[in-house]
Amino acid sequence: MTDIWNHLLRTIGDVMGAHGPTVGGVQSYVPGDFSIHFFLQIAVILLTCRVVGWLAARFLGQPQVVGEMIAGVVLGPSLFGLFFPEFQAALFPKETRNVLYVGAQFGVGLYMFLVGTTLRLDHFRSKARSAFGVSAAGIVAPFLFAAAITPFLLDIPGLFAEGLGQGPATLFMGACIALTAFPMLARIINERGLANTSLGTLTLTAGAFDDAVSWCVLAIVLATFGGGPGVALLAIVGGVGFALFMAVIGRRLLIPLGRAVEARGELTHTLLAVVLMLYALSAFLMDAVGIHAVFGGFLLGACMPRGLLTEEIKKKIEPMTVVFLLPMFFTYSGLNTQLTTVNSLSLLAIALGILLASIAAKLGACWLAARLAGEDNRTALGIGALMNARGLMELIIINIGLQKGIIGPTLFAIMVLMAIVTTVMAGPLFELVYGRKAREAGELGALGAEPPAADAAPTVSLGKLA
Repeated sequence: MTDIWNHLLRTIGDVMGAHGPTVGGVQSYVPGDFSIHFFLQIAVILLTCRVVGWLAARFLGQPQVVGEMIAGVVLGPSLFGLFFPEFQAALFPKETRNVLYVGAQFGVGLYMFLVGTTLRLDHFRSKARSAFGVSAAGIVAPFLFAAAITPFLLDIPGLFAEGLGQGPATLFMGACIALTAFPMLARIINERGLANTSLGTLTLTAGAFDDAVSWCVLAIVLATFGGGPGVALLAIVGGVGFALFMAVIGRRLLIPLGRAVEARGELTHTLLAVVLMLYALSAFLMDAVGIHAVFGGFLLGACMPRGLLTEEIKKKIEPMTVVFLLPMFFTYSGLNTQLTTVNSLSLLAIALGILLASIAAKLGACWLAARLAGEDNRTALGIGALMNARGLMELIIINIGLQKGIIGPTLFAIMVLMAIVTTVMAGPLFELVYGRKAREAGELGALGAEPPAADAAPTVSLGKLA
C-alpha cells in the first residue's frame, strides 16, 4: 500500500514535467504537456488578475485593468519567481511561453481592433484646432527629453541592443514617453463625468493625436532596425500602403458588411466569422511586412462602419477579449519583467530619472500648452494629469521593442514601472488638481453618478476595455 501511495505521489509530481524524447540532453515537451500547462496557467492568471484587480479597486480606487497590469508583474520573476522560484518555473516553463505568447498577441491585437471601433471621429472634427497645441507639446517635449537622455542610456550595457544607433534609440524612447493611454483616458473621462465637457473632448483629441504619432514613429523604428534596406522598404511601403488602402478603399468595402448586420438585426455567426477572418488577415499582413499585428487590428477597427455592426462586435467579442485574452498579455509582459535587474543605485537613479523625465515631458508640457492656449491653471493641470497616463499602450510598445531586440530586459523593466506609476497616478492626481474642486463648485456631478450620454456609448465601451 505504501508503494502504491508513493508511486501516486511521484506520478502527480511528474504531471507538470516534460514527457517527450530527450533532445540534446534535455527532455522535450509533447502536445499534451503544453495543454496541461496552458489550462493551469490560464486558471492562475484569471484568479490573480481578478484578485489583484479587486484589491486595486478597493484600496487604490483604480480600474480593473490597472490591477491586471500589476498582476502580470506579480506572476513574473520579480515577485512570484523571487519567493517561489521552483513553483514559478514549473508553472511557466520557458518551453511553454510560446503558446502563451500567441494567445497574448491574439488578445492584444483583438483589443486594439476593439479600440479602433470606438474612435470618436467627431472629437477630432470639433476640437482638432484647440487640441493641436496640447498634442504638439505632448509630442515635441517627450522627443526633446528623449534626445537629451538617450546618449547617456546608450553608454550603459544592457539597456539597448548592442550596435543600435542613437537615432533609432532616441525615436523609440521618444515614442514611449509621448504615448498617452487613450483607452485609459476614455475610462477616466467617462468615470468622472467629463465625456461631454470641453476638457474631456480636448484631452481625448490630443491623446489620440499623440498616440497616432507615437505608433507612426514606432513603425519607422521597426522598419529600419536590424533588417537591411529590403526589410525596411517592405515594412514602410507595406504599412503605409495598407493604411492608405484601408482609409480609401477598405472603408468602402466594409460598408456592405455593416448593411448586412443592419438588415438582419444582429451579427450572425457567419458574419462574426467574416469579421474575425478580416481581423486575422489584417494582423497577418502587418506581421508579414515586419510591422506588428496590432497595427492591422487597429486600422481595421477604425475603418469598420459605425452603428449596429460595431455595437454587436462589442457585445460578442469584448467580454472574451477583456476577461480571458488580455490577461494573457499582461502575464506575458510580467514574465519578461525582471525588476531585480534594476539592482544598483545607478540603475535605480536611471529608473527614477526616466520616470521624472516622462512626467515632466508629458504632464508639464501639456499643462504649459493648455495655459498658453488660455485655459485656467486648474483646467490645465487636469489636462496634464490625464495626458500623463501611459497604461496598456506603453506595455504594447515596449513589448514590441523587447520582442524585436531594440531594448534589453533591464530597460523593459524600467519602462514597465514607468507605465504602472504614471497610470496609477492619473486618476487620483486629476481629482486632486481639478475634479474635487469642480464637484464642490457644482461643475461636475458626484464621481461615477452621471450616466454617459447616448452618443458617448462607444467611448464607454472603450472605458470598460481599459
